[in-house]
Amino acid sequence: MPKLSTHVLDTMNGRPANGMTIEFVRVDAGGPTVLGTYMTNVDGRTDRPLLDPQSYRPGRYELRFHVADYFRANGVSLPEPPFLDVATVAFGLAEADGSYHVPLLVTPWSYSTYRGS
Repeated sequence: MPKLSTHVLDTMNGRPANGMTIEFVRVDAGGPTVLGTYMTNVDGRTDRPLLDPQSYRPGRYELRFHVADYFRANGVSLPEPPFLDVATVAFGLAEADGSYHVPLLVTPWSYSTYRGS
C-alpha cells in the first residue's frame, strides 16, 4: 500500500529528535501548498503517516524540518542567524503504489537523508 512517512534522528545527542516541527508541502504548477504541520514524538516520528493510501498521489513534495528551533529548545546555543535554520528536503514520489520513508539525520551544522522503506 502506498504511503509516506518520516523520522528525525538527533545525531549530535545520539537520540530521536522529540519535539521537532515539520511542515509538509506539495509543490505543483500553482506553487507550494502546505498540507500539514507535524511535531515529532519521543521516537522522532510523526504519529501518523504524512500520506496514507487514501491521500497518496505521485508528485513533488518538501519536508521542512525546523532544526534551529529544535536545538535551541534543547539548550543548544546557536548563533544568530543559525547555520541551519529550516532544513528543506525536496523530493519526488514517482511510484503510484510506492512506500516512501524520508528520514533526517541532523546536527545544528549538518544533515543527511535518504529514501528509506
